[in-house]
Amino acid sequence: MEYYVLASGSKGNCTVVKSKDTMIMIDFGITQKYLKDSFEEIRLDYQDLDGVLITHAHSDHLNNTGFIKNLDVYSPFKISGLNRNHLIKPLDVFTVKDLDILAIPLSHDTEITVGYVIFDGQETLVIVTDTGYLSDRNIRIIRNANYYIMESNHDPEMLLNTTRPKYIKNRIVSDCGHLSNEDCGYALSECINEDTKEIVLAHISQEANTIELAYETVIEILAKKGIDHQNIKITAAKQFEIYQGGSK
Repeated sequence: MEYYVLASGSKGNCTVVKSKDTMIMIDFGITQKYLKDSFEEIRLDYQDLDGVLITHAHSDHLNNTGFIKNLDVYSPFKISGLNRNHLIKPLDVFTVKDLDILAIPLSHDTEITVGYVIFDGQETLVIVTDTGYLSDRNIRIIRNANYYIMESNHDPEMLLNTTRPKYIKNRIVSDCGHLSNEDCGYALSECINEDTKEIVLAHISQEANTIELAYETVIEILAKKGIDHQNIKITAAKQFEIYQGGSK
């Protein structure tokens, strides 16, 4: 399994996952031009997509339904204007060719938000962004994966010192908001094991976080919890810079 984080953050999110026989896209919160340019850069053809998975309705995850109109789109809510919109529910298991996919319920300020666990028969990828917390059930579900794309949105102190309105700050730190660096680190400390190969820290705030701080905080928590991470590649996704992970 290989994957490409094309964009990650409040200005747009999109990830491509490719197995031996299947290629899917998770979220489409970017422009059509950026998508086409990104596919050209990673030397794949977006017209070969076998499906699109949507996590929730916020525009940084879904902003151009016209482009995906004729694709198989899997989402936890109905999207108008699509020809093939497959409705899924949290904890549903469904398949897209050779990929088995589990939708997991997340806690965000939309009517419904999900993350995904994707299995290609050999390796497992977990994608969790846009959630205020992870329940014990979710932790059990996402344990022992090979790859994690996990939200590490903000540093609480930096968030407090931004000029954002108080209600926005309260929303972000609420159970329906976003995971902090600490939340991310502690969640990962309960999930990773000797089979974990790579962690990508995602949806990093450009105002209330830094790449370096997210990375350092997660590393410190893993060390504090006695987790051996020396054989795990840990990196942070940038807003508009493609990151390639997984194994071909």
